Amino acid sequence: MRTIEAEKITSLVEKLCIEACCVITDDIYSCFKNCIKTEKSALGREILGTLVENADIARNEQSPICQDTGMTVVFVTMGQEVHIEGGFIEDAINEGVRRGYTKGYLRKSVVRDPIDRVNTQDNTPAVVHYEIVPGSEFHITVAPKGFGSENKSGLKMLTPSQGIEGIKKFVIDTVSQGGPNPCPPIIVGIGIGGTMERAAYMSKKALLRPVGTENADETLRGLESELLTAINNLGIGPAGFGGTTTALSVNIITGATHIAGLPVAVNIGCHATRHAEGSL
Repeated sequence: MRTIEAEKITSLVEKLCIEACCVITDDIYSCFKNCIKTEKSALGREILGTLVENADIARNEQSPICQDTGMTVVFVTMGQEVHIEGGFIEDAINEGVRRGYTKGYLRKSVVRDPIDRVNTQDNTPAVVHYEIVPGSEFHITVAPKGFGSENKSGLKMLTPSQGIEGIKKFVIDTVSQGGPNPCPPIIVGIGIGGTMERAAYMSKKALLRPVGTENADETLRGLESELLTAINNLGIGPAGFGGTTTALSVNIITGATHIAGLPVAVNIGCHATRHAEGSL
């Protein structure tokens, strides 16, 4: 049995909240630079250059990449041999969010209830996903999610007869209807299978796969490539001003499902698709 102090979890989450909001990941940053070379629109190239400049300023000055510092989504991978001491794990995570958003001067965007709309003033509670695994590892990924992109995500309960063509149509329609609102160039996370809520979870987790890495499954690898080409052919372009760089990546995760179902979720990440991770 391995023991981890709750305060250490709080400190890690605090650090990751600030890092995720202020430091764009290297894979996305490099992709911006590469896309400047391939983007066919002069305005599109200028916008991509501005995104690089903005990322540099945010990193150097430790200021947010975007004014919408998101609702904090936390992915916890925890070994079954781990025991948390000195507090409840979710309280420790939320205290980390509270401290991080205060210390980092990050915008507090969370309301306590979708009906009364009263701001909680500290960006809590976070949305926390747990994955219990064998062993004693403890890993956290903090992924602040702005709602310009979140609002343009979607889920559809397809029937098996609609098949892969139905999947492709839904994905393309979702991106097309989102237009410029998710702050392109976007990352498209797709979850296929499971149940309604499982597909949505997989689509959000798919956003965490580094840009430029390939899907291990050959069939999915081909589908990702086909969808990326189709999305970039929509002409939405950087910031929605037209061009050939509407998406940086399409990432798919699939899971077992019912014989009568084909759930498909599309979670769109903005050009920053922020996340930071660490282990204890």
